[in-house]
Amino acid sequence: MKEKPVIKAADAVARISDGDSLLVSGFMGVGTPVTLMKALRESGRRDMTLICSDNALYMGDPEKATGVAPNVLAKQFKKYVASHIGLNKETQRQMLSGEAEVELVPQGTLAERIRAGGTGLGGLLTPTGVGTAVEDGKQVITLEGREYLLELPIRGDFTLIRAAKADKAGNLTFSASARNFAPLMAMAGDTVIVEADEIVEIGTLDPETVVTPGIFVDYIVQRGE
Repeated sequence: MKEKPVIKAADAVARISDGDSLLVSGFMGVGTPVTLMKALRESGRRDMTLICSDNALYMGDPEKATGVAPNVLAKQFKKYVASHIGLNKETQRQMLSGEAEVELVPQGTLAERIRAGGTGLGGLLTPTGVGTAVEDGKQVITLEGREYLLELPIRGDFTLIRAAKADKAGNLTFSASARNFAPLMAMAGDTVIVEADEIVEIGTLDPETVVTPGIFVDYIVQRGE
């Protein structure tokens, strides 16, 4: 089984360019690849699109910013695609000032759009959002007397996710709720970079515990490096 490159975080994010779209795992900071996000912040990249569950926590004290919030504070993104921004005052400010675009997507719909992007589907039909602002600009399809929104798939230029363990072939396991969006995002990124809490030898992981197979992974980064 072929080993995947194990590289430093700075080398990993050096592959990212201004304007790229990023799928980033995490739910209110849980499962966020913080080493990669720190390296991304230090890289100075700009005008990117951030696709994530939420923008984590920032209520005015930069020292307490969690998850992707430090990158939001660094104004690295021109667009946010997320299910929730209510606990990040800076994202709200950027949206209201016109500095950045925010596309709010119901969380289940966001997950399924990413899944559709990863599995090659042309989209999905959901009743969620029919008759609300979510419907604006979208095609409404009626099936058996019920209206559905056609939601289009989401893919990203890069996926940045965190795993509990990665073997050197890129097979991944996750820790409890830190798993969240990571397996779906691993399928939907053109280049997938994994930050692992622990990197182990091939054959060490119980196959029954592997959630994301190594075929989806391009690079591995040791957490903290």
